[in-house]
Amino acid sequence: MKPRVTSVMLFLAVLIPSLLSCGPTADPRLAGSWRGAEVSGWIPVRLQGSPAQIGFQHGYLLAPEIADAIKVIQLSLPHETKRDWAFLRTAAETVFWPRVEEEYRQELRGISEGLAARGVTIDVTDLVVLNGNLELPYYTDWLDKQKTSSAPQRCSAFVATGSWTRGGQPVIAHNNWSGYLEGSRWNIIFDIRPEKGYGILMDGFPGLIHSGDDFGMNSAGIAITETTISQFKGFEPNGVPEFVRARKAMQYSASIDDFVRIMAYRNNGGYANTWLLADTKRNEIARLELGLKNVTLERTSDGYFVGANFPVNPKLTTEETEFPATDFGVSGCARRTCWERLMPESRGRIDVEAAKRFLADHYDAYEKKANAPSERTLCGHVDLSPRGMKPWQEAFGPAGTVQAKVADAAMVQGMEMWAAMGHPCGLNFVAVEFLQRHPEYGWQRELLRDLPSRPWTLFSLR
Repeated sequence: MKPRVTSVMLFLAVLIPSLLSCGPTADPRLAGSWRGAEVSGWIPVRLQGSPAQIGFQHGYLLAPEIADAIKVIQLSLPHETKRDWAFLRTAAETVFWPRVEEEYRQELRGISEGLAARGVTIDVTDLVVLNGNLELPYYTDWLDKQKTSSAPQRCSAFVATGSWTRGGQPVIAHNNWSGYLEGSRWNIIFDIRPEKGYGILMDGFPGLIHSGDDFGMNSAGIAITETTISQFKGFEPNGVPEFVRARKAMQYSASIDDFVRIMAYRNNGGYANTWLLADTKRNEIARLELGLKNVTLERTSDGYFVGANFPVNPKLTTEETEFPATDFGVSGCARRTCWERLMPESRGRIDVEAAKRFLADHYDAYEKKANAPSERTLCGHVDLSPRGMKPWQEAFGPAGTVQAKVADAAMVQGMEMWAAMGHPCGLNFVAVEFLQRHPEYGWQRELLRDLPSRPWTLFSLR
């Protein structure tokens, strides 16, 4: 199927305050918050105030979605880690919770209280499992000393500036690769206005205090995204959870140096990522490859950095991953080749519209084929691949790109971003049809949803 020209279908998201956050009998903790009407598959939500207030608003306004998200993670995480929910709760209580600082403890408690106010009983420990679901597999791999790393290859992203972009200012873009089970629910646009730190605009998953796939910006002009370091090994149980560091860095960074300091401090190695950053006020971009033992920062005011789950530093690759760096048929290597073709071809012309096209790209660099959607293409379709993405996904695994986001420097400084739910290429995922073809994934049947491709939508705080 020829990829859709996504730039054709554009409109401004009109954020309509929800009745849940207003009215004479509303809880005063909801003051300043709202939930907007769904727009192109996205649910916009504003959270504002103290950590406890932000948490309460989050739990109250997104109660049905959080209850559903817990069911999804209760199904998927035990399947992935081969540990039951009781074990995961114990890990959350003993490994993660003691290292969550008080500001975010208050926010997590507030989410539980907001849920309770809507008649949903989910305790703080379940919320810690939910927030730590991306890094708990790193912990269980660490416990299983002989186990092959299961860290996935997820997401495609870039950041560019200077002579590489139209106008010479930063452009940043990211598409989220996830299982369709959870990825179809990664549809919240969070506008967070905390009493301390900077305002945040980010995409997110219900119940998470961080973005999770980590695309966002703050009112200091910092834009942030990442892609996972594939097949990463290593975990430090005494370190600070990644979900705490990622949220804190989004909230408190006024420079690239701030971000690096916060993310590196007591790093636990969980959900190890290559972070792509833009400081739009200084016209500087960076790539932070954050391993557990090996940490590498590159920065420039004229260039680009890309991410496609490949490790960059040879020392990190050897010491901390099982990534097959010389196998160019592997997804991360094939997509790196795609980026290294697209970026030079577009030098001087990279802008928001070019970024949207990149995120929808279906070129297989290994087989040198156009319009060949699979795990090797920047817009990922593991469900169409007989190879899968091992060890993360078996053949035809229901996974791939689930949504995409783009912003340029002017948008970051104005707290705006374009976002598209579903595959940005225009291909739809239909759950019933997929399960008929692949009954081996029937364990997901109860919760697996369709993932229709939606138009690009502009979200703005102006």
